[in-house]
Amino acid sequence: MTTKNIFDLTGKISVVIGGGSGIGEAVTIGCVQHGARVVCLDVNAESAERVAARTREHGACEAGALDIRDSAAVDRVLGDVVNRHGSLDILVCTPSINVRKKILDYANEEFDRVVDLNLKGNFNVLRAAGRIMTAQRRGSIVLFASIRAQVVEPGQSVYAATKAGIVQLARGAASELGPFGVRVNVVGPGVVETPLTSPIRNHTEWSKAYAAKSVFNRWGRPEEMVGPTIFLASDAASFVTGTVLYADGGWLAADGRFTPPGM
Repeated sequence: MTTKNIFDLTGKISVVIGGGSGIGEAVTIGCVQHGARVVCLDVNAESAERVAARTREHGACEAGALDIRDSAAVDRVLGDVVNRHGSLDILVCTPSINVRKKILDYANEEFDRVVDLNLKGNFNVLRAAGRIMTAQRRGSIVLFASIRAQVVEPGQSVYAATKAGIVQLARGAASELGPFGVRVNVVGPGVVETPLTSPIRNHTEWSKAYAAKSVFNRWGRPEEMVGPTIFLASDAASFVTGTVLYADGGWLAADGRFTPPGM
């Protein structure tokens, strides 16, 4: 066995959902640059096409629309990928939304909206990709959680619950799909500069407080999520499944913001 090219994705058919912006956009570009043939999917078809067009000088990338809340659409679109390309080797799913409110202020509609996309949407994708990959007896699924799967703050309870749920979905799927040669893992970002976090970055005090929680004293960048994702998707992680790779700038490692005297 050689480990020289274990991060190489050449010849892999890869689907990146949420590829039209933020982390998904960076992952789409990264997968193409590592040799994969990528299908970039997003609820916004124009955004997906824009990203796909950016990557075509580096390799093969196509675009399409997909709302992961629609289970029938998820089945149909992923089935179409297999019909056209012969397999589905890698599936990366990044979309999520957040309504920042205290529990007592949460409306039923807001709860349903967050859970429907973040948890049920990921379930739809995991189930559809799992059915395809178990039939072909190979594949890697990478879902996205967050540090909020581990730690929370006021206004983050529902979002955090969905992220913790994604982790447990992935762990359960890893145990069920592993005998068929299918791996399921999770990337757990810290605070990253994406459209989802723009309201925080536009609030100076809030933005600085989040930066201070990283041991690097800064926010993460979308492209810094590419390496962890490529690792989990590639043969470099051939014996890795059911795990969470936190890419959080040390957020979970550093307990508090105060450095004791003399340190």
